[in-house]
Amino acid sequence: MKRVRFAPSPTGSLHVGNALSAVANRHLGDWMLLRIDDTDPARNVPGGEDEIIRDLQWLGLEWEEGPVRQSERAERHRDAGTALGDRFEGTTLLRADGSPTYQLATVVDDIDFGITHIVRGFDHRPNEAVHRRLFAALGATPPEFVHHGLILGDDGKKLAKRAPGATVASLREVGIPGPAVRRYLEELGLPQHDVHYDLPRIRRLAIEAIESMSDADLAAAADASLDVVPALRGARDLEEARAYARAIMTPPAAVNVDAAETLERFRELLERTNGTADARALVRELKAVGGNLRALRMALTGQERGPELWTVIAALPRDETLRRIDAAL
Repeated sequence: MKRVRFAPSPTGSLHVGNALSAVANRHLGDWMLLRIDDTDPARNVPGGEDEIIRDLQWLGLEWEEGPVRQSERAERHRDAGTALGDRFEGTTLLRADGSPTYQLATVVDDIDFGITHIVRGFDHRPNEAVHRRLFAALGATPPEFVHHGLILGDDGKKLAKRAPGATVASLREVGIPGPAVRRYLEELGLPQHDVHYDLPRIRRLAIEAIESMSDADLAAAADASLDVVPALRGARDLEEARAYARAIMTPPAAVNVDAAETLERFRELLERTNGTADARALVRELKAVGGNLRALRMALTGQERGPELWTVIAALPRDETLRRIDAAL
């Protein structure tokens, strides 16, 4: 059994590079520990652990044990460190106040939880040698170390956390669905070299993710009724889907639509079919006679752009559609 661990520090929402490590660990491991590496109080952010857990759940990741906080295992770390001394081959294990450092705590925890594979980014590679020696000094067999490439920004350097889309929370806030981000990270897999961040790829995957969502899930994500869902399928992200839903479900403010002939024709078609006509057919017929479809959209939603017009017509109850047409006339 491959036992892995994902061990972020509680410094806020996950960087996409850390999220890549989380996905890679979950893919490789049969059993995964979520460990919170909080040995450095100066770096810890209030609420940081909660943000990490929210990010992981949003990505659809699960773990078998945890969260285990290193700070709650300090006594165990000190006991192990005392046997080796405050320093080990030039590496500080215990600070002056007796608190364990990351180097000591991480190895002790990996031993105690039976970790067999350590999957992390290239930036941790310099720690491998001292960790191997610490495993040996503590009488344990070192796990297998697997290092993967880092995610780079446009400047060729490690992607800055302040860059657009660099954190899981920032992607969620702009309406990217969690499955789209996870699929992107799964596509990267365990890169053998550093890779440039491809935010446009994530946005393309977001469209596909919205298309594949169930009606109930998409309605919930967009704060919409099920009747509106067909109009949301072409949205580029969930923020746009929410905007589409609001435009359909909220009667528009009074607008001056200078296309009475089109609106009258549309009203006539709707009444003639008693609301049973196919919405696509209605739009085709209006288009065939040179109808002003932009004006019809304005009358129904108060906006010049949005989802396909036929989906708006299909989503609105017949009486509400007629009410909006009359208001525009």
